[in-house]
Amino acid sequence: MSENNPTKIIGMGLAGAAIGGAIGYFAFFWIARHGFYALVVPGGLLGLGAGLCARGRSVPLAVICCVAALVLGIFSAWRFAPFVADPGFGYYMAHVFSLSSITLVMIGLGTFLGYRLALGTGKKPETQAAQP
Repeated sequence: MSENNPTKIIGMGLAGAAIGGAIGYFAFFWIARHGFYALVVPGGLLGLGAGLCARGRSVPLAVICCVAALVLGIFSAWRFAPFVADPGFGYYMAHVFSLSSITLVMIGLGTFLGYRLALGTGKKPETQAAQP
């Protein structure tokens, strides 16, 4: 396998995303127990784990991590503070836009970081010019 194999990059990136997302999820609750609201952490660590483990630049991996960071951010917010009227996840999803502005901003920032950090720091793949 070549080092720039897209399948290997995505596979390793997804493994890193799973580990980073789990660490971020538990870190968010640990931080919250100390009085801080760091809802950016789950998505950010998900992207960081993906970017570190992928060892290459992959836009598809970054898009997958973007969606995963959004889902993880919403899930973490729901587990931390479900609605009083109905604590179910379906009700939470139906009313997600009635959350406070800071919660929505933090979920959005965590989603952005999940994308950007998963993208990696490697160079963009160069396009080869067609040979005449």
